[in-house]
Amino acid sequence: MRIMRTTFLSRAALAAALAVVSATPGWSQADSGQDKAIPTSKVERLNRAPVSKEILNVKLPRPVETVLPNGIHLMILEDHRFPLVTVQFEIDGAGALYEPASQPGLAGATARLLNEGTTTRTSKQIAEEIDSLGASLSASAGFGAGAAVLSASGLSDTFEKWFALATDVLLHPSFPGDELEQYRSHAKPALLQQRSQPNFLANQTMSRALYGAYPAAVVTATPESLDALTPAMLADWHEKHYAPQNTVLAISGDVHAATLIPELRKWLAEWKRSKEAVNFQPGPPAATKAKVFLIDRPGSVQTTLLMGNLAIDRTSPDYPALVVLNEVLGAGSASRLFLNLREEKGYTYGVYSNLIARKYAGPWTAGGDLRTEVTGGAMKEFLRELNRIRDEKVPDEELDAAKRSVVARFALSLESPQQLIAYATTRKAYNFPADYWDKYPAQITAITADDVQRVAKKYVDPATMQLVAVGDAGKIKTILEKYGPVEIVDVSGKPAAEPSKPAGAVLQ
Repeated sequence: MRIMRTTFLSRAALAAALAVVSATPGWSQADSGQDKAIPTSKVERLNRAPVSKEILNVKLPRPVETVLPNGIHLMILEDHRFPLVTVQFEIDGAGALYEPASQPGLAGATARLLNEGTTTRTSKQIAEEIDSLGASLSASAGFGAGAAVLSASGLSDTFEKWFALATDVLLHPSFPGDELEQYRSHAKPALLQQRSQPNFLANQTMSRALYGAYPAAVVTATPESLDALTPAMLADWHEKHYAPQNTVLAISGDVHAATLIPELRKWLAEWKRSKEAVNFQPGPPAATKAKVFLIDRPGSVQTTLLMGNLAIDRTSPDYPALVVLNEVLGAGSASRLFLNLREEKGYTYGVYSNLIARKYAGPWTAGGDLRTEVTGGAMKEFLRELNRIRDEKVPDEELDAAKRSVVARFALSLESPQQLIAYATTRKAYNFPADYWDKYPAQITAITADDVQRVAKKYVDPATMQLVAVGDAGKIKTILEKYGPVEIVDVSGKPAAEPSKPAGAVLQ
């Protein structure tokens, strides 16, 4: 296949990367400070595959890059295997990270309403034209993100037509009042639905705990902020923040860069530079003291736990080691947390950890949903695993399996032209060297047990961990008090002095 040729993946290396390797049963468990070491794990992994030490050698295809006269950074990655093209405008400064604190949801609403009407097309006409061309068109500006993203895709034969439509939507939105009202009528009930979801409540509370007054603390709009939106506000946000000099235009698929670049210069010439600069502000430091936040859901039969702290931004040299640590500890069903809390203890259907790294420091977190009556036992096992990865070096075989898993996923992703161009835009966003992704497998493979232990001691510290629990406060508050000062809040995020009494049906 063409991508495999252009990326120079050796068959032997790819096979080695994709090998499913089982770790040795019987990991030792460190004393958490509360209980003695737990017994040897009874979980047995089957289907052991041969182990190869060969490093995956890869050379990603380089996109053609240029800067258009209006400042757009253009990246084109040709792939002629299929008659398809994918386009993505990434406009820095237009994301929710730059919203006024009093207007959460402004950036998201602006992005969502781009394709709901232009100065020459109605919402219906846009939808019908997209359908007739067999194309897709969407835009978003998520909370915590610095950029708004407009994506379009379709057949290469009709590329010029659907790209023109995407450009019209991007440059000439009209933000009709009736479309804004319809958006509001759908968005407001969704806010209520969010608050019925324990995982949303946990993530919202964690974001507030970690980021405080920093904009990344905001993860949703409010009914009041949605009611305040007007077409004029959306148009003003669009005019000030959708600037070509802050935009990366990434195109991948069945196009020819040599002929497309002159056309793009003409098609996008009317998008004029603005004077708006992107003033990025670094995020706050990590928390230094442990604290517990308890969202009271009286009568709930389960507890949702989420624990963590701020870790690193994406440019940190600790990134590869933390990726491997996360793989060992909780990235999937072969990780320690899953094997302990689900497979051995049966406390939960699933438990995982996650690493987020952006331009500002993102969190490392771990958590899952579990039965209320095992909240105490689950907390002990969480802390046991967090302390173990800090206090003991990861055994060689387990470490090798984790590193091969990371490299295997990377190898598989190279089959997707969209992912390849995403790698290129990531490299551009963080000013990584041109061969950053070529060296990524070797970076992961080079991580040692000492590296994992070092970053574990630095970023996975129970003594500074922020813990969020969503559940019946009357049943779990005394359990959680062992792990730090407990602040009780209700599902709206307001402080609650005492656990509420169950009322009505039991919450699931």
